Amino acid sequence: MEMPARKPLLIVFAVLVVAAAAFLLFGRDGAPRDTSPEAGFARDMATHHAQAVDMSFTIRDKSQSREIRNLAYDIITTQSNQRGMFQGWLQQWGLAQATDQRPMAWMSGHGHGAAATPTASPAGEGQGAMPGMASPQELTKLKELQGAEAEVLFLQLMIRHHEGGVEMAEGLLKLSKRDEVAGMAAKIVEGQSGEIKLMAELLRLRGAQPLPSILK
Repeated sequence: MEMPARKPLLIVFAVLVVAAAAFLLFGRDGAPRDTSPEAGFARDMATHHAQAVDMSFTIRDKSQSREIRNLAYDIITTQSNQRGMFQGWLQQWGLAQATDQRPMAWMSGHGHGAAATPTASPAGEGQGAMPGMASPQELTKLKELQGAEAEVLFLQLMIRHHEGGVEMAEGLLKLSKRDEVAGMAAKIVEGQSGEIKLMAELLRLRGAQPLPSILK
């Protein structure tokens, strides 16, 4: 007669285990915690987007190509809006906009940690392990070049930058089911993958090729 009583106890125990796990990951109010993939993704992608916007302003102000200027405008608009959303999430979650954690720490132990350096920009000094980021030297060169040379370098750097963004977004999708964050990550994968194809075609029309891909 004692056997049936064990099943409800097991159910209660299982619920408590799930609740404890949720508390460890999301905290008392259900918001992501400081070291969660969601918080790390929001912080890193905000930084990643900021550089893309900066490069796009640079080429927009010096290019005479309608296609390049339209592309730059789209990147500035889309990624500035998304960056605002990342920062808004962190504020809503009661988390700081920046921490002393190294870039991409949120993916450590999930198939990225050891592979971070090879997939980052070879000259991406000062950017840690964030994939696709341009180095200070590359940004300076982009500002110095003019005409078609500047357009080619912009497209090459932005393709690699978008590849890094896709890698980060796909990494988040493997780690989080939180609706607003996963939904944004999926939009980034779709949108930036499409822009990569467009930029590769713009390079081809200029007789140039993309840099070696950082995507596996």
